[in-house]
Amino acid sequence: MTGINIWAVLVAAVSSFMLGGLWYSNALFCKAWCRAGGKAPAALKPHPPRVFAVSLLFAIVSAAAFAMLLGPNPELAHALKQGLIVGACIVAASFGINYQFSDRTTALWLIDGGYHTAQFLIYGLVLGLWH
Repeated sequence: MTGINIWAVLVAAVSSFMLGGLWYSNALFCKAWCRAGGKAPAALKPHPPRVFAVSLLFAIVSAAAFAMLLGPNPELAHALKQGLIVGACIVAASFGINYQFSDRTTALWLIDGGYHTAQFLIYGLVLGLWH
């Protein structure tokens, strides 16, 4: 990870983790996500701490990999463009393939794919601003 700013990677990962908390909260998409997935919001159980720890670890891994893809000192516009491409055209599109074969709804794909698109845009924002 030569030339990669580990602090920027950690801030990007934590920022996307916090976005996930908001994205899937009652303030944004929890009800729609539950409806699209055939679950009642009241039936959701709290996740054990392990789920949050592993999710944060995956966020760090993906932010670090994205930082390596961008290289050291990426320009903001380039980092945001790459974030949009990776989030929408690689991650969300890959989810779309799986969601078709698992018969999940388009609404569920839009919510989950939208989160990952926003996640990589945040990575691009943080990494592009933090030279």
